[in-house]
Amino acid sequence: MAIASGSHIGIIGGGQLGRMLAMAAARIGYKTMILDPAEGSPAFEVADKHIVAKYDDPEALKQLAEACFVITYEFENVDVSAVEALESRLPCRPGSNALATSQDRLVEKTFFNDLGIETAPFKDISSRDDLVNALDEFGGKGILKTRRLGYDGKGQVRVNRDDKASIEEAVDLAENTSCILEGFVPFEREVSVIAARSPSGKIAIFDLAENIHKDGILFSSTIPAQATEATQNNARTIADKVLRSLEYVGILAIEFFLLEDGSLLVNEFAPRVHNSGHWTEAACTVSQFEQHIRAITDQPLGNPDRHSNCVMQNLLGDDVNQAPRILEMPQTMLHLYGKEEARDGRKMGHFTKISPIKAD
Repeated sequence: MAIASGSHIGIIGGGQLGRMLAMAAARIGYKTMILDPAEGSPAFEVADKHIVAKYDDPEALKQLAEACFVITYEFENVDVSAVEALESRLPCRPGSNALATSQDRLVEKTFFNDLGIETAPFKDISSRDDLVNALDEFGGKGILKTRRLGYDGKGQVRVNRDDKASIEEAVDLAENTSCILEGFVPFEREVSVIAARSPSGKIAIFDLAENIHKDGILFSSTIPAQATEATQNNARTIADKVLRSLEYVGILAIEFFLLEDGSLLVNEFAPRVHNSGHWTEAACTVSQFEQHIRAITDQPLGNPDRHSNCVMQNLLGDDVNQAPRILEMPQTMLHLYGKEEARDGRKMGHFTKISPIKAD
């Protein structure tokens, strides 16, 4: 049953994604309550109410549950036990199962493989011997990643069997936290898909985006991606399979490696709205943010078709000072996040330049 207009949606996390979710919710008649430990969180400016407390604070979670009709979150490092406790009182969308799966890279990749979805080769690593044996199997090179946490290139070491310094750095990481080693794959480009599922099982999937990363941080997303129709259909099929398997509700992002032959290897998924879906705000009638709100409140999903081609680019750190110039650019949407301090690598905003869809 749809959640009535005017009801409160609880959002765990008050960063830019929480901010954009709150803005989308307001547009279609919902109020939001944000939980975040940081005073002055960007989402506080646009939400109806907010709570300043730790994400797992029992009293804060109780307050959130009592005031809201559904709970969601803007990032995947929310404590699973906190979401499980909330689920006993009201709907949490996406649910704790999807959250737990996404939080551990070994669990996540095993989940994909169990569904028959291909990934890069990977091994569980906890010692020097594990690392050496896995490197032998992967041709001497790989990327060591912490199983938990880490994003935007953090918690990762590029390892080469012939580079002693990289081996020692990797061993130090592996002996202090649970890790996996991923083998390199000869991909041509990185692509991603944003998909939504409603409580009744309806699914809507946005077009494939082609992504460029710099220093582990998303730099730009271009739509349409350079991919055949068969590849795009494969991405949709994978997204559909993941959504149904997890009985997922809300927006989900899946990142892929696109190989030379057009096949896809899944890198990871995020159980939330995603940076590589920001383009939908300018090039679609219904953005990923509104689609997420529609899904979690059990409203009809919007049509995910785009009305324009586009390129979305992040503004990191002092890039935000380009805002006046960007405002002069034609057919361009600028979105700033309301963050006071511009630090190196910090996402301060993004802009999306649209262009007409060319007929075949």
